[in-house]
Amino acid sequence: MNLLNIPGWRTNRRIVVFESDDWGSIRMPSKNTYLKLLQLGIRVDNCPFLKYDALACEDDLNALIDTLRAFKDYRNKYPVFTLNTIVANPDFSKIQQTNYREYSFEPFTKTLGHYPKHSKSFQIWKQGINENVLYPQLHGREHLQINRWLKMLQINSRESIIAFEHDLFGISTTITKELRESYLAAFDADSEAEIKLQKHILNDAKLIFDEIFNYSSSSFIAPNYIWSKNIEHHLSTLGIKFIQGLSKQLLPLLSQKKRTTVRHYLGEKNNYDQFHLVRNCFFEPSVHPTKDVVSNCLKQIQTAFLWRKPAIICSHRLNYIGFIEEENRESSLNKLKELVSKILKHWPDTIFLNSEELGMLIEKDKL
Repeated sequence: MNLLNIPGWRTNRRIVVFESDDWGSIRMPSKNTYLKLLQLGIRVDNCPFLKYDALACEDDLNALIDTLRAFKDYRNKYPVFTLNTIVANPDFSKIQQTNYREYSFEPFTKTLGHYPKHSKSFQIWKQGINENVLYPQLHGREHLQINRWLKMLQINSRESIIAFEHDLFGISTTITKELRESYLAAFDADSEAEIKLQKHILNDAKLIFDEIFNYSSSSFIAPNYIWSKNIEHHLSTLGIKFIQGLSKQLLPLLSQKKRTTVRHYLGEKNNYDQFHLVRNCFFEPSVHPTKDVVSNCLKQIQTAFLWRKPAIICSHRLNYIGFIEEENRESSLNKLKELVSKILKHWPDTIFLNSEELGMLIEKDKL
């Protein structure tokens, strides 16, 4: 963690940012679907994202908001979750009508209406935004590499068809029996033509995001940390100033057998005047249930502060979802409470910011 924090922008302020991915995207539709897939031999029990992750229901959102509102920094500001949002999902019915030849999508606010405990979910999103504990930013149109998915459906690949019939596409490559690349890496590409298509997808994503939230996102993070340098210029034309991610960017596979990586550091400026925000702390209790995630995250925060860096904490949505398994949400929120309590105890001068606020601070200092 020391090497991660050496290069880049520095500050004497003890800044804490929570970044959370995949809000708005579908994953496991229900506990019944989970059990059915198990019966059919798909080992969804071996992937935490398929065991727990789903669209956030009303109880999930209320519980997260209540947890965040229980804390304030010395400026009287709440911890705020930057909700990196997927703004649309596949329209399974329309896709099936074309025999998997044509792709259709719907905004995630419409998808919420298909679920049993979600009819008021978006009202709670807006409540959290108004109370400054939730701050949506753009994660993409859908969390899906469309061409790969459609090709497998067109050849009637058993596992993909079964998942489709249950309104699901996100069977992880860690458990799949199919020989394929990931469906979830939305901005991965197997050809240059797909990268051109991605620019149109980003245009849609911006329009839908602006319409849903009544403001424009200034930051973006690519699903699975995979994107082409070629789309960064296009993102800049859409008003994206800050690119969230890890210290390593994964480039699209294209025709290569081995994926290429590009290193980044906090505050790095690209050719389009965009700044990289690099995650340096991780809080994933649902992914690592046997580890002391609170102590581990506190050590990472301490290291960040030692190097005069903000603590940018990655904490995925699945940690806070109880729609499939309520205990998952309750356990993670208890650990989140412990984490935030100890942050404020160890560093009473902590400042909670969202990703955009951090980016603007870096941009101002770099001018």
